[in-house]
Amino acid sequence: MDKIIQILKAGGTILYPTDTIWGIGCDATNAEAIRKIFEIKKREPSKSMIILVESEKRLQELVEVPEMAWEIIDLSEKPVTIVYDHPQGLPAELLAEDGSIGIRLVKDDFLRKLISKLNKPLVSTSANFSGNPSPVKFSDIASELVSAVDYAVEEHRDRVSIYSGSSVIRIWQDGRVKVLRE
Repeated sequence: MDKIIQILKAGGTILYPTDTIWGIGCDATNAEAIRKIFEIKKREPSKSMIILVESEKRLQELVEVPEMAWEIIDLSEKPVTIVYDHPQGLPAELLAEDGSIGIRLVKDDFLRKLISKLNKPLVSTSANFSGNPSPVKFSDIASELVSAVDYAVEEHRDRVSIYSGSSVIRIWQDGRVKVLRE
């Protein structure tokens, strides 16, 4: 865990197991590291990435959380990413064209510990080249991608995810809600 934190704090990129699929991540407050992930994935910078947080407190530091979002988080059995308006303290490279950001409050113990020790939100995007299938297990990740990041986490490499991704729900400040991915 200490090695992972050291790499992230130095602006490095990692492959890591999320509460859904394997992801590529970095410190979500480091614009240079975020740009590296776009390069690694061969992804258009106009396509936004999500971030993971480990606590309600950190979520509330980043966005104003509508009441409906709390209800969705509490009731969802599957990991759920919620797209919020007007995030605070995040680089422009991370935001969608409309200025919004997708954030998932994780329940997985490994992720909670990782994000807590980093003490910053963590970028999460699928560990694949843009347009390719998402990796539900470590062995699904292309070897070129493994060698392109600074570190591949050892934990849970044998685990196969039961989810091919999270649900994604857009919530606006005016109360509108739209399911973007079930």
